[in-house]
Order: sequence, then C-alpha cells, then structure tokens
Amino acid sequence: MNKPKQIFETLFVTSGRDAHARLARSKSALDLLIANTRSLEKSLSRQDQQTLKQYLDAVRDTEVKLTRAQKWIDTPIPAVDTGKLHLEATPKEARLYFQTMYELIYLAFLSDSTRVATFQLGRENGEGPHDLLSQAVGLGGAHGLTHDVKKPNGWKNLGTYNRYQAEEFGRFVQKLKDTLEPTGNGTMLDNTFAMHGSASSSFHLSRNYPIISAGGKNLGFTNGRYLKFGKGNEDNQANAGIVTDAGWSGEIQGEEEPLARLFITVLQRFGVETDSFAGIKGTLTRM
Repeated sequence: MNKPKQIFETLFVTSGRDAHARLARSKSALDLLIANTRSLEKSLSRQDQQTLKQYLDAVRDTEVKLTRAQKWIDTPIPAVDTGKLHLEATPKEARLYFQTMYELIYLAFLSDSTRVATFQLGRENGEGPHDLLSQAVGLGGAHGLTHDVKKPNGWKNLGTYNRYQAEEFGRFVQKLKDTLEPTGNGTMLDNTFAMHGSASSSFHLSRNYPIISAGGKNLGFTNGRYLKFGKGNEDNQANAGIVTDAGWSGEIQGEEEPLARLFITVLQRFGVETDSFAGIKGTLTRM
C-alpha cells in the first residue's frame, strides 16, 4: 500500500460487518480446501505426499493468520489525532507525502496497531516517487544524481539529496524519542529499532551497504557509532565509480560481511530463535 488514506483507513477506521463477513468466507473456503486436499492423501505416492504435507503446512499458517485477524477485528479501533495528517497527499507532493507516511508509522506504533513497519521510499534505480523526492529538493532525477557526481557540483547535489532523506528519517526518530512510554520504561525510541538504508553503495555495487540505525536501547542495541565490517575494504570501494561506473562488474577485493548477518543479529535481539537468513548463517559482532 502506498496511499496514506488507504493505510489510515486500514489501521484506524472500523471495518464492521463487512470485515467479519470477508473473514468468515475465507475461513469457510479454507476448511473446504483442507477437507478436499486430505481426501487425496491416500492415493498419492510417497513423494507427492511429502509435497502435499508442505502445502498443508502453508495452509495451516494461513489458518493462524485468520485467527489473528479475528482478534484484530474484535479489538476496538484506537482514536488518533489526525490534525497533522495530509491523507490525500501523493508522491507528486513529495515533501508532504513522505512526512505523512512517516507520521502514519508513528501513529501506528503509538496506538500499538502494529509492532513492525517497512517503508520503501523509492526504487534503487530512481524513477517514480524517488525521482519526485529528489525533485522536491530542487534537483533532477534521483538516478541521474548518482551518475553525475563527476560533473560540477555533482557530489554536492547528491549530498543534498541524501541529507534530505536522512533529515526526514531523523524527524521520525525524534518523534519516537520525544514520546514517553506509558509504562515508564523509557521512550518509544528506546523500545524501537529503526533502520534507514540503501541496497546500493556506489553505482551498481551490491555490497558495502550504507545503513543508519537508531534506537533499540532497551533491546540491547548501541548506536552513536560508525561501524565498518569486513577486511581489505578500507577504501570503502572509493575507486568503484569515480572514473568509470564499470566497478559493479569487478571482483571483490576484500572480505565482506553478508548483510543477512545484520538481519540475523536484529532478529535474535527481538527474541526470534534463528541462526540463518536467506541461506546465510552467523551474526555481526560489535552491534
């Protein structure tokens, strides 16, 4: 979802009978599916039975989600202050749009409507909302900014764009910091781990990702530091694109840490019992 009004209505507007009816239809269809599927089990080969088992496991996961959905439907919708919301904002009003999206995340946390939020500001190759965001600060397309760093004021323009994104993230983090927990256990920021980052560090390189993290004091995170992981990459791939943008095809000169290890570290701090993510095992030290 990328429309502020749609997100707001999903979180804070009572769905009533329609929601109950949709949920009941989903559960009825799921029950019928399970009954019909299990009737096939005896006629299948051992290999097909294994495939069927995997399928039924996925179905059971859907059952759990339906049960949770029922709980949310029966939970009173929280009242929130909409005074600072601009629900009709679109990416064409980039500044207002992005501030509204951050405000919705804040209100969702404040009302405990959700514990997790992901917000994609734009595509890594620019275009769409990302381009509109860069234009909002008086610059051209976002993708072009990264390739124009060799031109006059190129690094300055890219820095202006990146700084604007960081400032908007910082505004969101500050709201979390200014909100005291009703339990007296610090601030909302102390109990929230927030990340802002990119999937590209220099031109088309999918390594050495720049990540800003904030909060999570009560979850065991320590911020206010600059941490660099890996060995033999001390120049930050500084030569990857200054003269040419062909650096994406070059071999890695150094020992890199997979980004997945950051996610494993975060998950374990949240109490999730896992030692792997996307086929990668291990955590990051110094986090």
